Amino acid sequence: MTKTVTPTRERILFATAELFRRQGYNGTGLKQVVADAEAPFGSLYHHFPGGKQELGEEVIHAAGAFFQALVVAVYDEEATTEAAVRSIFSGAAETLEATDYEDACPIATVALEVASTDDRLRQATADVFEQWTVALTERLGDRAQALAVIAALEGAFVLCRASRSTEPMQAAGEMAAALVAAA
Repeated sequence: MTKTVTPTRERILFATAELFRRQGYNGTGLKQVVADAEAPFGSLYHHFPGGKQELGEEVIHAAGAFFQALVVAVYDEEATTEAAVRSIFSGAAETLEATDYEDACPIATVALEVASTDDRLRQATADVFEQWTVALTERLGDRAQALAVIAALEGAFVLCRASRSTEPMQAAGEMAAALVAAA
């Protein structure tokens, strides 16, 4: 039986995404990335010649696509829109508790850090949020509702991490479920 080896580029992207979720963009160093990816330092610049900014942009887009697929899968498994929204918020609360409030949305974490300092990464986070809005609008039929649900989810992540409690996520989930149920 042969062992599957993950290509270096993928290991770097995965390690960086994990670090961004836990530490943010500014708190993540390139030496830590290659150590966690078990990759030679030179491979980072081989795969990402634009350095940390290029790596960050790719991670934002890859993580955005991953989390969009996850949320869409959870949403599409439920029988009603209200149940789907509750399930998304419930799953987020479970993840926060299971990871001792370390794993939150890497897109929001980076967006909060770079919105005023790095337009390339700000735009990458804006692009991801727009993709999420489009996907949720397709399911809800209303862009304003999609934006409200995403804003509630992202805001709840921040409050949960700060308070080390899932109460904000539960409250935001109930509010979002009520919003879509009333439509």
